[in-house]
Amino acid sequence: QVQLVESGGGLVQAGGSLRLSCAASGRSFERFAMGWFRQAAGKEREFVAAISWSGGNVHYADFVKGRFAMSVDNAKNTVYLLMNSLKPEDTAVYYCAGDPALKDPLLVGAPGVDRWLEVWGQGTLVTVSS
Repeated sequence: QVQLVESGGGLVQAGGSLRLSCAASGRSFERFAMGWFRQAAGKEREFVAAISWSGGNVHYADFVKGRFAMSVDNAKNTVYLLMNSLKPEDTAVYYCAGDPALKDPLLVGAPGVDRWLEVWGQGTLVTVSS
């Protein structure tokens, strides 16, 4: 069983930055593609970014391109989401997720795939004040 634990959320002013972390662990840990998703109050969950563990393949949602950057630290089994130029509309609970069947970040970010992802973290709240 793989466990994912997010951290790094908090309250930040518009224009500020935060870095989220997602640490993976577990006896059967496999390096499948990892994604970040978010869900704002009253809204559908949406894809943010996904990455391969090599770090060489990263896929972003259009609304975060140029502002967010996803990276990996293989030694720590951790993926990161650096969020810059934050806006109030970025306020949401952010989750990391993956599935042993998916090694391609593009697949993790495909529409509707999140409903089938097997492994999810507990989420971390990001609040951006105006």
